[in-house]
Amino acid sequence: MKRSSSKSKECTLNAEDGYVRMFLRGRPVTMHIPDGLKESYSLEHKVALPDRKLKLQWVYGYRGRDCRSNLYLLPTGEIVYFNASVVVLYNTEEQQQRHYLGHNDDVKCLSVHPDMVTIATGQVAGTSKDGKLLAPHVRIWDSVSLNTLHVIGTGVFDRAVTCVAFSKSNGGAFLCAVDDANDHILSVWNWQKEKQLAEVKCSNDSVLGAVFHPMDANLIVTCGKSHINFWTMDGPTLTKRQGLFEKHEKPKYVLCVAFAENGDAITGDSSGNIYVWTKGGNRISHQVSGAHEGGIFSICVLKDGTMVSGGGKDRKVVLWGHDYRKKEEMEVGESFGPVRALAEGKPGELFVGTTKNAIIRAAFPDTLTPIVQGHTDELWGLDVHPSMEQFVTCSQDKQVHLWDTSTHQPLWSKTIEDPGRSAGFHPSGSVLAVGTMSGRWLVLDTDTRDLVSVHTDGNEIISNVKYSPDGNFLALASHDNFVYIYAVTENGRKYSRVGKCAGHSSFVTHVDWSQDSQYLVTNSGDYEILFWEASCGKHVTNMDTMRNMEWATYTCTLSFSTFGIWPDGADGTDINAVCRSHDGSLLASADDFGKVHLFSYPCSQPRAPSHEYSGHSSHVTNVAFLHDNSHLISAGGKDTSILQWVVA
Repeated sequence: MKRSSSKSKECTLNAEDGYVRMFLRGRPVTMHIPDGLKESYSLEHKVALPDRKLKLQWVYGYRGRDCRSNLYLLPTGEIVYFNASVVVLYNTEEQQQRHYLGHNDDVKCLSVHPDMVTIATGQVAGTSKDGKLLAPHVRIWDSVSLNTLHVIGTGVFDRAVTCVAFSKSNGGAFLCAVDDANDHILSVWNWQKEKQLAEVKCSNDSVLGAVFHPMDANLIVTCGKSHINFWTMDGPTLTKRQGLFEKHEKPKYVLCVAFAENGDAITGDSSGNIYVWTKGGNRISHQVSGAHEGGIFSICVLKDGTMVSGGGKDRKVVLWGHDYRKKEEMEVGESFGPVRALAEGKPGELFVGTTKNAIIRAAFPDTLTPIVQGHTDELWGLDVHPSMEQFVTCSQDKQVHLWDTSTHQPLWSKTIEDPGRSAGFHPSGSVLAVGTMSGRWLVLDTDTRDLVSVHTDGNEIISNVKYSPDGNFLALASHDNFVYIYAVTENGRKYSRVGKCAGHSSFVTHVDWSQDSQYLVTNSGDYEILFWEASCGKHVTNMDTMRNMEWATYTCTLSFSTFGIWPDGADGTDINAVCRSHDGSLLASADDFGKVHLFSYPCSQPRAPSHEYSGHSSHVTNVAFLHDNSHLISAGGKDTSILQWVVA
C-alpha cells in the first residue's frame, strides 16, 4: 500500500487572509493569526529553547498494585521503591527524595546488593516515539551517586524482567533474573562482567519470586503459581528440585519466600499458610496454617530473627516469634488496601507497601502513619489551586485527592460514586468541580470536602471542567460532542444551566475561557477549533473578533499560540495536554510517549524546539503550572503517578 504523504504535510501560511494551516493525519487545521502579528509572521522564524528547565522534585505514589518485594531501607536512611519509570530514594526524616532516572519504561522489580549501596532494577519492554521496541533489561546502579554501573540482558529478555536478586554469600557476585515471557526463563549473571552464566526454562506458569539462598550462591529458590522450586547451579546448568507438599495443602500460589537465620526457607501462600522448608531440602518441616485469612504477599525476617508477615485479604501485619508463634498483629486501614511489601526500618519500625499504592510507617502495637499515597487507576484529572500551593487530582479509582505541594501529602481524600476524569477550581478556591466518566459532575467544598452540588449532563465522559475567570460560569466539555454551560452564583454554591454548545462533530477534548469571561474556545477529537458565546452557547463563526481574543488559559492543544508543540507526522492523539505558565513565558505539553516537554511561549512556529523530560512510563495525560509558576505538576494515565517538577 502506498503510504500517504499527507500525514506530514508541511504547514502553510496564507498571509492575505491571515491564517496558518497545519495537517494532522491528513486533516487540515486552520489557525487564525492575531492582527498585530499578521504583517511580521513567518513560518521560517526560528524559536529559542526556553531559558528555564524542569527538575524532578517529587514522585507521588508507589507501585504496589502489581509488584512485590520492592521496598527496602538503605543505610542512608532512605527507603527505595519505584513508580512508573522512576526509582525513588526517599528520606522520610528529612522529607527529601532523590531519583534514579535511567529507565525508559515501567520498572517492575528491585534488589539491593549485600553492600547496601548497589541496586539492580528491571524494566518492561517499551515502545519509543517512532514505534521502535525498547528492550527490557536490568540496570545496576550506585544508590549514592545515582550513576549507572552496568546494563544487562538487552536483547536477551523478551517481555519484562519481573524478578531480580543479588546473591548473598559470595560477595553478591551473581544476579538472577526472571523474564515474564511464556517460558519464564530464569537466568544467572556475573553482573560485573555483564556475562550470562546459566539459564533455564523456569515454569509455564507465572513466577512471583526468585531469590538466592543466603548461605549458598549456587542455590536459587523460585516460587509462583502452584510451585516452589529449588535450583542448583553447576557451571552453566541449573537443576530443579520441586518443593514437595506431601500431606500439606498445596496452594494455588506460593506468593513469597524468605529465609530464617538458620537457612530454612519460609514461604507464604495464597491459602494463608506459612510453610518452613528445611535448609538444603525440598520438604516442609513446619507449618503455620491459617496464619492469615487469604493470601500472604510478604514475609520479612527481622535482624533479631523474628519475622513479620503481611496479609492480602485481612490487611494484617503479624509479628512471629522464633518459634513461629504469633506475638502481635495490627491491621492496615481499608483505604490503603492489602499488604504488598514489608521492610524493616529503624529498630521497632516497619515500612509497609500496599496494593493501593501507599507506603505506611508502622510500629507495633498499632502505629500506622501513611508516608506515600497515590492513585490506583488511570489518572487524567488535574488542576492547581488559584492562590495556594495545592493541586487536586481525580482518577478512575473514584478517589479525589487535594494535595499540598510542600508536605506532598493529601490534605484530604474523598471517594466519589463514579470514576473521575476531570477537575477544576473555582477562581475563589473555595470549591472545585469534578467531572466523571458517566456524565455526572459534582462540586466539592475545598475546606470540608463536603458535596455542594451534583448534576448530570449526558451519559458520557466529562473530559474537561473549567470555571470562567470571573467565576460566574462553568463550562463542561463532554464526549457526547457538547459543551454544557452553567451560570454560577453564591461563590460557586449554586448552578443553573444557561447554554449548550452544539456544533462539534466529535468528542470535545479541551476548553479555554476568554479573559473577559464572555467567550469559549474548544478542541475536539477530530481536530476542530470552535468558538462560542458563553452566555448562551451560540457558535461564533466571525474570525475578526476571535483572532485577537485574549484567552485566560491556554490548554487547547490546537491554537495559533500552541501549535508548535506538534512533532512532524504526529497523530492528533499524540499530545494529551498543554498548559501555559501564568506569566506567559513557558508552555508545557504532555504526550503519549511518557514525556513532558517544555517550550517557549508563544509556540507558533512549526515543530518548535523543547526540553524533554522522562519519568512517566505511559501516556502523560495532564500538566499544570502552580499559581506562582514555581512548579509544574504532571499526571500519568495508566502509570497513575503524579510528578512534581521545579521550574528553574
